[in-house]
Amino acid sequence: MTVQSTTVAKTGEVDRSWHIVDATDEVLGRLASDIAVVLMGKHRPQYTPHVDCGDFVIVVNAEKVAMTGKKMDARHYTWYTGYPGLKLESYGDRQQRKPEDLIYHAVRRMLPKNKLASQMIKKLKIYAGPEHPHVAQQAEPLKRVSKKIAKR
Repeated sequence: MTVQSTTVAKTGEVDRSWHIVDATDEVLGRLASDIAVVLMGKHRPQYTPHVDCGDFVIVVNAEKVAMTGKKMDARHYTWYTGYPGLKLESYGDRQQRKPEDLIYHAVRRMLPKNKLASQMIKKLKIYAGPEHPHVAQQAEPLKRVSKKIAKR
C-alpha cells in the first residue's frame, strides 16, 4: 500500500508573481471575483487556507469599469458618519470621484473575513489610468475568461 503525501504551503515558501488586468469595459463583479481568487491563491495547486498563497494584482483603467443594466445609478454605497442619518452615494458618482474605490470594495468584500484578508488586500494595486509604477515587476496579463460590456 502506498502512502500519498499532501503538500502544505508555508509562509516563507510561497513564490509570488505579478499579474496585470485592464479593467476597460469589464463587468465589476466578474472582474472582482477573478481578482479575489488570485489574491487568495486559489488558482494554485498548493493552495492552503491558513496561509496567504496569493499573487500581486495590478489593475489599470479602473475609471472605465462598467456594470450591467442601470446599476451604476440605481445602487448606492451607504455609510454612517456619526450624525443622524446615513450618507448615500451612487456607484456612478463614486466612480467619478474615486474610481479605484469601486474595484477595491468589491474585491475586499469577496475575500475571507479573517486576519489574512488584510494581507491579501495589500497585494492589490489599483490605478485609475493606464499608467502604473510597477513596470520593474514585469507583470504578466491575468488569464481570464470574462465577458466585456458591449457598447451601445
